[in-house]
Amino acid sequence: MIDESVKHYLQSLIGDRPNIFYEMEQYAKEEHVPIMEATGIQVMLQMMKIQKPKRILEIGTAIGYSALRMAAAVPNSGEIVTIEIDESKVKKAQQYIQRAGSDERITIIHGNALEVFEDVSKFAPFDAIFIDAAKGQYKKFFEMYSGLLAASGCIIYVDNVLFRGLVADPTAGENKRLAKIAEKLANFNQWLISQKQYDTVIFPVGDGLAVSRKI
Repeated sequence: MIDESVKHYLQSLIGDRPNIFYEMEQYAKEEHVPIMEATGIQVMLQMMKIQKPKRILEIGTAIGYSALRMAAAVPNSGEIVTIEIDESKVKKAQQYIQRAGSDERITIIHGNALEVFEDVSKFAPFDAIFIDAAKGQYKKFFEMYSGLLAASGCIIYVDNVLFRGLVADPTAGENKRLAKIAEKLANFNQWLISQKQYDTVIFPVGDGLAVSRKI
């Protein structure tokens, strides 16, 4: 993981962005809504600018922050389909998306990602998939939705794969719940790296970002 002082330095170099993003970041901080860390999302968005995906699937909408950041990063691309299980978060995300004028590009599917595959598959194929939902279900999400990728060269991004640095030694922390999540993520990382049909790199930015390119 990046040293805290280096992380703050990198964050200080991030340029200005639309006011709505600052507002969403503040809301997420005050209401304890998990959103992607600044350095991690900057790396992912830069990769998407290079990749130029025409259709993106996001698993884990929260308040719509990542979806709107992706929409802004690839403005000439097509649709973003995003899944969220929490109804209150869906409503908040819809408000932000409408305010940003992106409601024609971003479709929210309300439901458990493990139960709405048929609804999501109607929008397939996807050029990129971003997984940022229940950490213990990452392997199931990956297995279920990776088949909806369009072709070789398409990318699956997965956030939080280093989980506060605990994946290196899940037993090091005192919090048993966090240790259990870290252990599941460590197992997921080992499984992900072993998938021969994907070329995977894990970047120590934000809370850890896995980038898996379909071969």
